[in-house]
Amino acid sequence: MTYLAYSLIGFVAGILSGMFGIGGGVLIVPALVLALGFDQHRAQGTSLAVFLVPVGALAAFNYYKKGSVDFAAAAAIAVCLFCGGFFGSKIALALPEQTIRKVFACFLVLVAIQLFFKK
Repeated sequence: MTYLAYSLIGFVAGILSGMFGIGGGVLIVPALVLALGFDQHRAQGTSLAVFLVPVGALAAFNYYKKGSVDFAAAAAIAVCLFCGGFFGSKIALALPEQTIRKVFACFLVLVAIQLFFKK
């Protein structure tokens, strides 16, 4: 049953990733915490492990075929994401689980508000 839940989370995250360009933090982390009882650190670490392989390759290929990929921007973001991920994980793991969960929740709310009211 647990693997069915993991599979469902992955499938829904894949659909949303392909539709909206979102990553694991928006769906996978909350689903693991709220539905499957993971602690925040374990959920974040698991979400990062999911993306070690190029899970977005097929979705990105579809966008590429339509001329909607900026490779220079993607390369610059990827290099900095690689470095930033290292430092971000160090910071997150140094914080108590409740603190990082609350910071994460505030981040999601702020992004949602910004997107909702943007013209």
